[in-house]
Amino acid sequence: MTIITESPSRAAEIYAGARLGLYIDGAWREGAAGRSFDVRNPATGEVIGQVARAEAADLDDALAAAARAFPLWRDTSAFEKSRILMKAVTLLRERAPEIGRLMAVEQGKPLKDATTEVMRVSGTLEWCAQETRRLYGRIIPTDVDTSLTVRYEPVGVVGAIVPWNFPAGSPMRKMSAAIAAGCTLVIKASQEVPATVCALAEVFHDAGLPKGVLNLVFGRGAETAEHLIDSPITRLIAFTGSVPVGKELNARAGALMKPTIMELGGHAPVIVAADADPVQAARRASAAKWANAGQVCTSPSRFFVHESIAAEFTAEMVRCAEALVVGDPLDDTVTLGPLINEKRVEATEHLVADAVAHGATLAFGGHRIGEKGTFYAPTILTNVPLDAEVMHEEPFGPIAPITTFNDLDEAIAVANALPFGLAAYGFTESASTADILARGFEAGILSINHCGGSVTEAPSGGVKESGLGRESGPEGVQAYLITKRVSHKLR
Repeated sequence: MTIITESPSRAAEIYAGARLGLYIDGAWREGAAGRSFDVRNPATGEVIGQVARAEAADLDDALAAAARAFPLWRDTSAFEKSRILMKAVTLLRERAPEIGRLMAVEQGKPLKDATTEVMRVSGTLEWCAQETRRLYGRIIPTDVDTSLTVRYEPVGVVGAIVPWNFPAGSPMRKMSAAIAAGCTLVIKASQEVPATVCALAEVFHDAGLPKGVLNLVFGRGAETAEHLIDSPITRLIAFTGSVPVGKELNARAGALMKPTIMELGGHAPVIVAADADPVQAARRASAAKWANAGQVCTSPSRFFVHESIAAEFTAEMVRCAEALVVGDPLDDTVTLGPLINEKRVEATEHLVADAVAHGATLAFGGHRIGEKGTFYAPTILTNVPLDAEVMHEEPFGPIAPITTFNDLDEAIAVANALPFGLAAYGFTESASTADILARGFEAGILSINHCGGSVTEAPSGGVKESGLGRESGPEGVQAYLITKRVSHKLR
């Protein structure tokens, strides 16, 4: 494992030119009370900027702007909507290197991964720009003197709340689908990574999106979310975040009969069957496990490996961890950056210590790196008992807990035992075993022989406590529409 240190001045210089602020009714502004949040570089711990904090008055202004813009945007032709969004796609791709550098500085994601994320969300936006021209209704055959049709219409003003771990990906999935559906929105993004999403808002602005269609705010999570939910202006709430917070927000919205899209946490199991190639499985699982330092809701986080190949699988996992380059996210060679903040480091340390106390073996890592920043070594644990916290609580960090099994049905039962069901992964060279895994896993996202997460053209979402609704694909745009049945007596 190679460690590369960061130059603080380089990060500060990149961030100095970033646009930071509230974007309301087509204009940038500070908060009504002039308050702000500090933004820190997780690789050094230094404060590199401040972003405006929205007050209740700012939220009301944003909601009012979205309400005024909705009739105009709803009635804008699909061709014009598509044209504006495709212009944004072009701008986003042109600015991807610049936005990627901002993301690397404020979130700690390695530069290559950050730039790739921006390019991926340009594909998300492109899909939605095309999908806005395919929101067809249907004609239903009926009596000769009656016309019976089904129409799809935008739900209205959307309140959206997104986290920090995908500074471009999470906001864009909500922005692109809602805007393509004809909705307007107020989106509360994370104040820990504001520059990336501000850059996205600039892209929409420069592409000619009418004022008020997109409004961006930063604020304290609970009070901002409650304000958006309680407002009579909002007609749908879209949230990405933890299960406990999602439950609270869904209950609050439900009391007002407001529909929700809830993309919540998971604890993705990986079953490596006896007939799998252990080396290939370890390499593919490692690529997903260490991405974004494990701070991914679909990250493989519980490994169940058949006892006959566990030694080979673990050895290759260790080799992959040893090959990682940890450090300055702006360095092109770095493959593992810091965790987002000190809280994540403390949570990771606790889970590792608890697993070892329960009898797990530390095969690699298990320690903090350096005296500055929030770096933590990629950590591999073996012989992890099922009662260790890491087997029940989503680690959201660079921990790979491995345990063994000898009966596939029992492994599937253990994998499904938790109340989560977001992503699951299986490795096998048998078509019949692959079918057993596909049928057996309780998850909304399932990958066989790789650990692929969300894709633009297909739906993503969880089952059980991992969420409600779907994002991406046609279903992702459909989620922002209402279905209207029209029966017209012709004579």
